[in-house]
Amino acid sequence: MSTVKFTEDHEWVSVEGDVATIGISDYAQGQLGDVVFVELPEVGRELAKGDEAAVIESVKAASEVYAPLTGEVIAVNDALDDAPATVNEDAMGAGWFVKMKLTDASELDELMDEAAYKTFIDGLD
Repeated sequence: MSTVKFTEDHEWVSVEGDVATIGISDYAQGQLGDVVFVELPEVGRELAKGDEAAVIESVKAASEVYAPLTGEVIAVNDALDDAPATVNEDAMGAGWFVKMKLTDASELDELMDEAAYKTFIDGLD
């Protein structure tokens, strides 16, 4: 069973074993508006927690996506090259950005669960 956690920068992480799937939250895609381009990292790239992992461009703005955990990029969602709007349509499913092999699973403890994240975004409006 996977666990979903969130960052204050609106990334989500779903972890199964030592592999984390990362994307942006539904709230974030709604704030960005129509996504027109996503730049993903190279497979094999080592990312430290807080490093820029991807860049997302929308009709409103360009924004960085940060690595919520430390690890190695083992897969990227190449489908976003041709269909970046997938991020808007299914941000927490088919719109994922990267999969990483985790270096330090204890970093998950620093992230918010779904209830805490909902409270966090409710405070932003």
